[in-house]
Amino acid sequence: MSLAGNVGTGPRREARVMQAWLLELLRCTSCGGRLALRSGEAESAETLECAAGHRFDVRNGVPRFATEEYARSFGFQWTKFSKTQLDSANGTTESLDAFAQKTGFRPEDLRGKRVLDVGCGMGRFLEIAGDWGAKVVGVDLSVAVDAARDNLKHRENVAVVQADVFRLPFAPESFEIIYSLGVLHHTPGTRKAFSVLPPLLTPGGRIAIWVYGKKPGPVLGSDLLRPITSRLPKDFLLRMCRGAMWLGKWERRPVIGRLLQTLLPVSVHRDPEWRWLDTFDWYSPRFQHKHSFAEVEDWFQEAGLEGIRRLSFPTSVTGGRPPAARQGMESGTAATPKGLEA
Repeated sequence: MSLAGNVGTGPRREARVMQAWLLELLRCTSCGGRLALRSGEAESAETLECAAGHRFDVRNGVPRFATEEYARSFGFQWTKFSKTQLDSANGTTESLDAFAQKTGFRPEDLRGKRVLDVGCGMGRFLEIAGDWGAKVVGVDLSVAVDAARDNLKHRENVAVVQADVFRLPFAPESFEIIYSLGVLHHTPGTRKAFSVLPPLLTPGGRIAIWVYGKKPGPVLGSDLLRPITSRLPKDFLLRMCRGAMWLGKWERRPVIGRLLQTLLPVSVHRDPEWRWLDTFDWYSPRFQHKHSFAEVEDWFQEAGLEGIRRLSFPTSVTGGRPPAARQGMESGTAATPKGLEA
């Protein structure tokens, strides 16, 4: 079966306001209460409000539950490179291939499911999940959500939310599929960030994450330069990283490339603009943790997940929440079907 799945799922119209189906999943980050949508005088002015009076703005069709905080470099990055990695814009299947490799999911796994993309950036993987027929919500702490919204604004089955991974605005058991690719290691604590996600899975749901792996040997560009480069003004660092468009050609060469990758690693992607983006992405974030397969598998086990499996791309791991019936037997109680709770 082709990985392309059902391309173009969802009406091709521009939605300037928040999708109605998203409201069912959202909860107040202050009290956990349900949220109601309030319209302002302007056509596109909306707010979300709970019964306790907590309010959240909705701008450009995106509910705003947090500000950028430590993720400002990503807002800057994805505003500058809003379409570089978008398959529909660059004419490749590179994001599609990366998604399949790092999650292990196939189109039939996502079709018709409620899916959460944690750290959606400008929406490269949202596009894939949407094309595969999912009703997918992308969440990001940075203003990259605006780039994602603009890239995917014609898709009714794709929604975007600005929120902090440590205070996600969703009801428990809201999603049948969750994935987070290359994001959790950029938070203050990768393990803690991951621990928030499994309770959002429905019984029987699956989660896949990819985080940076630990590599043997010193990488001086990371160990010595990143503490400096991550504090530089972003415009200045971006200009510096432009050199990767030239230097990356040399780093692909067998002998000199190994030396350069140790002293000053840059992206060796075949596309010059992608090399520029990837190199900035490496040197700019405030946090950049690295983890082994064993560490990540421990997190999955601690969360009570099963079917834990290493994928071919380091460090990608997938697992699932036990079905409701098995959870009930393990806890010594019978599971109650949804909708019949007292």
